[in-house]
Amino acid sequence: VLSLCCEACKKVIFRVPSELEADTLVGRVDLKECLQSAEVVSSTDGKFKILEDGSVYTTSALSLSAEKKTFTILLKDIQEQVEKKIHVSLVEEENKKTRHARDTVLKRTKRRWGPIPSVMIENSLGPFPLQIQQVQSDTAQNYTIYYSASGPGIDQDPKGLFYIERETGNIFATRAVDREQYPSFQIICFATTPDGYSPEVPLVHTIRIEDDNDNPPYFTQDLFEFCVPENSKPGVVVGKVTAEDRDEPYTLHTTLKYRIVSQNPPITPAFSLHGDTGVISVLLPQLDRELVPSYTLLVEVRDMAGQPFGLCTTGTVVVKIEDTNDNAPSFRQIQYETRVEENRVNVEILRVSVVDLDEPGSPGSGAVYEIIRGNDDQAFEITTDKNTNEGILCVVKGLDYESAKQRVLVIGVNNEAPYLLAPHSQQLSQSTSSVTVHVLDVDEGPVFKPCLLRLDVKECEDIGTAIGRYVAEDPETGNSEGIRYRIPPGQCNWINIDDKSGEVRTVKILDRDIGEMRRGQCNVTVLAIDRNGKTGTGTIQVCIVPGNKNFPRIAQTDYIMCRDREPICLTAQDDDEAPYSTPFVYRITDRNLASMWKINPQNDNSAYLSPKGDIPFGIYDIPVSVMDNGGKVGETTVRVNLCDCVTPTECDGRSRQLSGGNVTLGLWAILAMILGSLLLLLILITICGCCGRGVMHRQVTDDCANHNLIISNTEAPGEEVMDHNIIPLQNTCDQGGYGVKTGDQQTFEVVKGRGHTLESVKGGGHQTLGSVKEGGGQPMMDTCRYSYSEWHNFTHPRLGEKVHLCRQDEEQKHSEDYLLSYNYEGKGSLAGSVGCCSDQHEEEALDFLDQLEPKFRTLAETCIKR
Repeated sequence: VLSLCCEACKKVIFRVPSELEADTLVGRVDLKECLQSAEVVSSTDGKFKILEDGSVYTTSALSLSAEKKTFTILLKDIQEQVEKKIHVSLVEEENKKTRHARDTVLKRTKRRWGPIPSVMIENSLGPFPLQIQQVQSDTAQNYTIYYSASGPGIDQDPKGLFYIERETGNIFATRAVDREQYPSFQIICFATTPDGYSPEVPLVHTIRIEDDNDNPPYFTQDLFEFCVPENSKPGVVVGKVTAEDRDEPYTLHTTLKYRIVSQNPPITPAFSLHGDTGVISVLLPQLDRELVPSYTLLVEVRDMAGQPFGLCTTGTVVVKIEDTNDNAPSFRQIQYETRVEENRVNVEILRVSVVDLDEPGSPGSGAVYEIIRGNDDQAFEITTDKNTNEGILCVVKGLDYESAKQRVLVIGVNNEAPYLLAPHSQQLSQSTSSVTVHVLDVDEGPVFKPCLLRLDVKECEDIGTAIGRYVAEDPETGNSEGIRYRIPPGQCNWINIDDKSGEVRTVKILDRDIGEMRRGQCNVTVLAIDRNGKTGTGTIQVCIVPGNKNFPRIAQTDYIMCRDREPICLTAQDDDEAPYSTPFVYRITDRNLASMWKINPQNDNSAYLSPKGDIPFGIYDIPVSVMDNGGKVGETTVRVNLCDCVTPTECDGRSRQLSGGNVTLGLWAILAMILGSLLLLLILITICGCCGRGVMHRQVTDDCANHNLIISNTEAPGEEVMDHNIIPLQNTCDQGGYGVKTGDQQTFEVVKGRGHTLESVKGGGHQTLGSVKEGGGQPMMDTCRYSYSEWHNFTHPRLGEKVHLCRQDEEQKHSEDYLLSYNYEGKGSLAGSVGCCSDQHEEEALDFLDQLEPKFRTLAETCIKR
């Protein structure tokens, strides 16, 4: 663009070809440089049109003459009342190139100013900037071309997402794009020369975002609930689950497949799910509501036509089995009477109830009341209370006392569901009852709307909680001004009402577990009194909604676990109703005990408690917290007696710990300790008795000692004595010991007394104490004999039993405990046993003590009584 004046808005000259086609770009004028806030842009010549960006186009074909063509561009600012003019002259272009032409002329073979739409992958990872397309003008062969662009993603939101290189025309993306937010972009590309000339028409270029499977499908509902009558035939449609996917439609990314993952209760599959449509149908031919009232299905939807690599989501479907209506309702009374004031409208006058044996709350037991006769003027209306299934008879048109003092109505009752005749039963007629309505002659007063107002109160709400408003209107004025409210005495004292505003508040904590509140609802009659003293009545039905007021607790807290470590079943109780009771969540709050014990859920209200490993026996106080479905947590300490037993009765309330606690002994261990202590005590008493006998006063000589005492330096043990060669002695003297059984059944005894050596006894067979004494021995003290006899009589049967056990044991374990190896020191000693020296009271056969060598004097002095 050439400007002949230094001032803006003076004159602009465009050099153009002599022949111009329609809609040909002539050039571009900078309008903002002349007037920033131009609201109206127009041309004085109708053959040219000016766009908002200053582009000048021809509206029809134009041929330039030898003279130049001129016209004026008008710019107007209406608010500021400013007008500017730009004079435009068109001059025929000379043959000589005045622009920056290239020396080499390239032959154009392909149109490059209109490329195909660009494609960019959704959520592309880059690297950025990422080149997605290149636009080029064919005029770049002759001129220096600069490229620019505008539109969404460049200078419009989202700004800065794309840009175009000025010299090359390459289009770049600066960051990733979400197709679900911006599926495509349309930008306008411009090609201009350095002096502002536009040889190309602005190009509208489309950048399409290619979809990526980044959105899993989702169900349109969090929970699908369907109902189907019991005993429905297979193929009956139960319902349809639907899912959606935000990815690009009509692609694999949005091709969904459905399937049933699991069914609860896990019995024979009762339903089927169509993989393409999501339609659930009956599969089991017999659906019995009495056995299974409802089924819970876990369904899955997966995109990519159900391929394993597709994204998936699960949902829950609850199918309730409906009860069939095979029991007709019947009125509790045949006749009713009630009263109503004249001109009262929308007021409850009577409640009737019925008996129905079908499932409560189902269409088969829901009562539908109707007025059969006596309501020709439609003055009465009877509706059903959905909570109590009672019929509410109301007056909907004012009654005239002068016209009729009483009205007689006949009402009937049916069920919501059609009656199905049960097999082998007779058809029943409709139950009816008559109602006599007595009309009272009173003045008109305020009227409550509605006549019955239901207010739900959450259980255990604070005193003074506002639960609603109940106002009445004056039938004449239609407003509530000047009306005061009160509750007559003698009703359930649950609520009060503000006398002016009609606001209803609680006066006590409502608890369904206390007295009159166990029914869960109460009907309160409210009076409305106008300025003239006229009254109107209405009924507020206060219903207590169950709340989460009780903590769950474990019923049984003391358990005994034996060595089989069978898990303990913990069962919690919660006095609240659903949904504030089950399912319960169990947890061990103590970290140390949690590392030793674990809890596994069993069902909604029970869990198994078991040790994690081989923990010590003992008593464990385990704090267990139980959280109900409403989030209330109660903690109970469970005492587990981990006992070393087979059955819990063995513990008898006492722990049997092996480690980490008190150690208790069994019955056999206690008896063994007592017997061992008695045996040791008797042996000690015997040794003390033998060593304490009378002391001999002797003159010891050395000659006798040489013949009776054998010097021995051998300390090594002799040969091991086997248990089968040891037998108890049946009859020995009180100075003897044990015998050794050999192959010829000979018994060797060491006896006290003169002349009774081993050789003398060997040939005599088995001798008794009496035979030894009579055979030449000296009389001995009876004290030693009797003492030995008592000891012998006590220990002989017991030692014999132990030896018998040793003989029966092949592994010789008992012999190791009771028999010890000893060294045989020879036979034929004239002195007899040394152990009997202190036990001898006679002076015979003890002369050898007078010939002891000097080194045995100390021993002799010890044995001699001083």
